[in-house]
Parts: sequence; structure tokens; C-alpha cells
Amino acid sequence: MKIDIKTIPLSVLVAAAAMCPATAEQKLPSPSSPNPGLKYYYPVPKAETPVEGEYDIVVYGGTPGGVGAAIQAKRMGKTAALYVFRRHVGGLTSAGLTETDIGKKSAIGGMAVEFYEKLGKWRHFRPSEAEKAFLEMLTDAGVPVFFEHRLDKVEKKDGKIEKIIFENGNSAKGKMFIDATYEGDLLAAAGVSYMVGREDNSRFNETYNGTYFSKHSHLPRHAVDPYKIPGDPSSGLLEGVTDTKVTELGKGDKKLQSYCFRMWAMKDGKHVPWPKPDNYRPERYELLKRYVNGAPPEFWDLRYKHGPLKLNEGDCNNAGPISLDHVGANFGWAEGTYAEREKIFQDHVNYQKGFMYFLANDPSIPQQLRERVAAFGLDAYEFPETGNWPHELYVREARRLLSDYVMTQAHCQGAKIAEDSVGLGSYQMDSHHVERVVKDGKLAMEGGFEKRVRKSYPVSYKSIVPKKSECANLLVPVALSASHVAFGSIRMEPVFMILGQSAATAAAIAIDDSVAVQDVNYPKLRQRLLKDRQILEAPAEPAKKKRAKR
Repeated sequence: MKIDIKTIPLSVLVAAAAMCPATAEQKLPSPSSPNPGLKYYYPVPKAETPVEGEYDIVVYGGTPGGVGAAIQAKRMGKTAALYVFRRHVGGLTSAGLTETDIGKKSAIGGMAVEFYEKLGKWRHFRPSEAEKAFLEMLTDAGVPVFFEHRLDKVEKKDGKIEKIIFENGNSAKGKMFIDATYEGDLLAAAGVSYMVGREDNSRFNETYNGTYFSKHSHLPRHAVDPYKIPGDPSSGLLEGVTDTKVTELGKGDKKLQSYCFRMWAMKDGKHVPWPKPDNYRPERYELLKRYVNGAPPEFWDLRYKHGPLKLNEGDCNNAGPISLDHVGANFGWAEGTYAEREKIFQDHVNYQKGFMYFLANDPSIPQQLRERVAAFGLDAYEFPETGNWPHELYVREARRLLSDYVMTQAHCQGAKIAEDSVGLGSYQMDSHHVERVVKDGKLAMEGGFEKRVRKSYPVSYKSIVPKKSECANLLVPVALSASHVAFGSIRMEPVFMILGQSAATAAAIAIDDSVAVQDVNYPKLRQRLLKDRQILEAPAEPAKKKRAKR
């Protein structure tokens, strides 16, 4: 039987390539281990003969920011390589998040526009299409990509990174390094200052940071009793509700906004049924059962308005207070070891698979709603190596760089303007819920907010470089220096790609001028960014039409 290779999903080809020995001619080295299944962290064989790469610019992290940085480094005439934790590139853009959160389209420029033009659409593309486009761009630029390289340690000398060493024994020397991970793993290993969680409002003169009782659309649509025996506090709290006592608003902590997987769903025979997870426990979803049964089945629209999740063909998402987000279950992720993250990852897999299975099958859910949910399932043609489930968890926020310049709520609202723009933010200030707590005897949502950004705003170059005293040759375009509030606006995949491109441009200039990244000549950087179609200032708002008098 003749097989047309063009019809095989990219992830299948990557997995198949993993079983074949690499050749010197391969531009994109294949993963070295057999298909691990749905895992964040898994054993990878040690290199029989460790290889030490040496490049002008070393990029760690396969996010859109990492892809953009590596490609731009090559376009700037530098040698560069991209090192990736697992076996995929593109981060969440190739792991299900394809209903792209753009903010203002007029604020997106540079390589991000090139990527979406290559796809032929800005939203609703397939995850495998996104990864194929990323890999083609990397191949066209001549970027070597090293899969399944997990950072082990960093060697520094005189305030600069000299070399990064991976768990498999390989290593990479560089003149400049770019941390493009969602977690800020390289910056932390390099001894650079960072923040985790939420800050006191007083720290950056903000109003939405720290503990905050949500006031937006993701609130319970009706009262939900949080106790195991309704009305009886002595019976204990339902699973998914914490006993945290919020005594002061605006108080900082190290807790994180919640994570989920961006599932890709289909129906009408293009799907597989919602899988029953290992160690499935129906009692885990008592909170969901009470919430759903508190309103008639026709109330639940399976959209953002009512939820209990956004379910449709394509990218699916959290929608509501008791939904796909595994609220309060990710607090150890940012600074956790790889093994600790794997446990958190699997807990999220189990929770979200069980959530969908429960909604589609449990007799306590109204039949009408069960049938509507069961009509969908996982897309039978996406993520084949992980059982059609997304291979990457949506890490919305983890570590954030703490540099000499911090992006804050004031920047998002136009009260403060960065004079050294390397890209624009424009999405709303957004945080998913942090915890479910009890307030006045009822379920309450803590930590979530959605606050409007009226106009695009510049992101400062100084916010993507560490303090000079800590590291002079590192740039951080993803886990950048921003408060929890401002990061909630900046943390969009197209923006990460924009900032990655800008970071590599700055790294190349720093090499050419023999200066620290903190001393890059901004006018020169700005000139090159504009040449590469970056948008650095908010476009003029169209004039509002005057209403005709009647």
C-alpha cells in the first residue's frame, strides 16, 4: 500500500523518527527515546559520547518565543541552536491553544505576523498545522533543534553564562543565552532574581494584585454549598475547595493562577470518546455535580457565558468557576523539580480527563447535558502520540524575572510608558482563579480578574534583561520582568514570539558591539526591529464617527 507522507500528522512523523538513528544530514535532530506517552518528564538515555555545541546564541525553550529567537539569531548572521525540553516545538500554540488570544491585531508585528500569514489564518488552525509551520520556519533558517534536552546546571564566570549542561550529558557554550521557557528555568539556574506568585498591591502601586475576590464572568451562577454535608461545616470541605482564610485583600503570596489543557475536540465520527482516566474517582466531582444541578440543563450553553466549559469543534477552554482549570493544584510547579512537576502534570491529566468523562457519563448529570457533551470527544487526528490528548500543560504563569525594570498595571493602563519598546502588549489584564474558598458559608472564587486594556502599550527592553550585576549575557523574552497583573496581559503567545525575535536581535547587536545585553544601543536595536516589521508604538486609534443628530 502506498502511503502519502503529507497526510500523516507531524507528531506521528516525529515519533517515528525517534525510532531511527540520526544522521549528520538531519537539520532537525530526532528525539532520542521511544514514545513516552502522555508525560511531562520521562527518562532519556544518556549520550554515549556527550557533545558540546558552541554557538553565538543558545536558545533554551521550544515556546513561540524560543522559535522566534532562534530563527532571528540566524537571520542576524549568527550561529544559533534551539534546545527543547521534550519533543515538540511551538509551546501552547502547537498544543491546542489555537483560538489565539491576540488582543489588538494592530499590535502584532514582526515574525508573529509571518507565522500567521504562513498558516493562512490567525485563529482556529490545527495544532499540528502550527507545529509544521514552526518546524518549516526553523528548517528554512537552518536552525539545529535538539529535542529532549533538559537543563541540569549552568556554568558562569565573571557574571556571564559560559555553558549550560543537560541531563543527557550534552552541553552548549554560547556568547549569548536566551531563556524562552514558560517557567524561567534557565534564569533561575543562572542565579538571576525572579518572582513567583502574586505581589502585595503596595509593592508596585497596583489594585488587582495579591488576594482578590473575583468580580467578573467566571463566578458561580448560583450559590454552591462547599461542605461535604450541605450546611454542616464540621463535615469538612469538598474536594477542590481550600480552607484558606482570606483576611486581607491585596496581600501577596506565592500562589499561581490555575492551569489546564487546551483540548482539541471534534464530533460526528471525527472524534474518539472522552477517555476514562486511570484512578477515576467520581466523588472528586461532587462540586461539579452540585453546580450543574443547581440550574436546568438548558442553562448550560457550553460557551463562555454559562459553561460549565467552552466545548466546540477545535480549541476548548475553561469557562466558569468549576470547569477545566484544576484550581489550586499547581502551586509547586514554578520552582518544582522535574519529577515534582511530572506529578502535578499527571494530577492535571487525571482531573481534566475525569471532568469530561464525568460530564459525559455520570448519571447524576442531567441526561440532556450528558448527551450534548458525549456528542463530542477528542479529535481523532491530533496528538496521536499522546492518545489524542494535548502533550503540553497550559502553564499560564510560573517564575517571572525580577530586573531593574518591572512592567506593571500602570503600563497596561497607560499611566506609565516604556521608552525602549521591543513589542506591544494589548490583551486584557487577565488571571484565572487561584483558589476556591469559603466566604459567608458559600463557595467563593479568589484570585481571578479580567480588566480592560484600552490601548496597546510598549513592553520595555529593560524588562527582558536581568540586572547587569547578575548576568550580562542572558535575555528572557517569555518569563519577563512583570508584576502578576501586567504579566496577565503580556503572556500571549504572539507577544512571546515578538519578544523572542527582539531578544535575539539585541543579543546579536551585543555580540557585534562587544557589550553586555544591558548596554545594547537602543536606537540601533529599534532601527533593526522596525526594519523587521516589528510594531513598537501603539497605532493611532481610528476616529470615532459622530452620530447624526435626529
